[in-house]
Amino acid sequence: MDMKDTAVSILKILEEADGPVSGEMIAERLGITRSAVWKQIRELRRMGYDISSSRTEGYMLEGPTNRLLPYEIKKRLATKFIGRKIRYFDSAASTIWIGKQLCSEADLEALHGMVIIAEEQTGGVGRLGRSWVSPPGGIWVTIILKPNIPIERIFMITMAGSIAVARAIRKEYDIGALIKWPNDIFIGDKKVGGLLLELSAESDVVHYCLLSIGIDANIPLDELSPALRESITSLQAETGREVDRVSLLVRVLKEFEQRYLLLEDEEYESLVREWKSLSLTLDHRVHIRTLRRTFDGEAIDIDEHGALIIRKDNGKIERVIAGDCFQI
Repeated sequence: MDMKDTAVSILKILEEADGPVSGEMIAERLGITRSAVWKQIRELRRMGYDISSSRTEGYMLEGPTNRLLPYEIKKRLATKFIGRKIRYFDSAASTIWIGKQLCSEADLEALHGMVIIAEEQTGGVGRLGRSWVSPPGGIWVTIILKPNIPIERIFMITMAGSIAVARAIRKEYDIGALIKWPNDIFIGDKKVGGLLLELSAESDVVHYCLLSIGIDANIPLDELSPALRESITSLQAETGREVDRVSLLVRVLKEFEQRYLLLEDEEYESLVREWKSLSLTLDHRVHIRTLRRTFDGEAIDIDEHGALIIRKDNGKIERVIAGDCFQI
């Protein structure tokens, strides 16, 4: 759903006004009919804007939309390239599928930094093809990247994203969000967000990456299944109020761009240090489950490529590149 130029112009007039604005005045300023003004007001209301109307006084913007509309995001965003281009959907099967489709059809250089947003996903995908429950009220986005980063460092894009989400939550709500290896964001002992990185590459050349981020922002926990409620929380539940999703997403995109630029500048050590400072996993006993085996041990470090270093119970050191990690 796109906001047409006329709707944006009307919205700006209402935002700048100190009180009600007559339909006649709006029509005169924009060179359109009063009927056209009414149609655009109706569209703005459909987009979630609270606009009152009076036959004697006109229209007044009472409150902003609660949707993650590109117009609202770009108003607050001060990044260089992340989020300067946005594709928005009321509903999508998966933002990462849309990203793949766009990358197959368009110039990858032009897509670099584009953010794909869906108010809900009907087929959200997590790690290892698992389903990701993505109802309205969350933040479900995919960032398209054409990285200038060595392929052996590509996993650090996930690290940059994880740091960005944890830092954004901490700065916006003063909540101690932490990172559980490899790609989950936790508050206490419950998950509040997760990330997924997919890439298209051949040999040592990366064509593009898709970083998907999911955050349970305004998700009423009583709408989730009992099984999910045991392991998942939301920012609404943690703060006791509905959070400003636009403000949070803008913060996430800003924090991510800062860390992504560090990667391009080969500042790998500073990124690893920051990830460690936010780690929920390090210095804890863990149960590791990979595609081939399972074992227990202590998570003692993360290496420069993002692999988790485990001291197994038999004393041997194991490097885990991919798998599931459970604290015990």
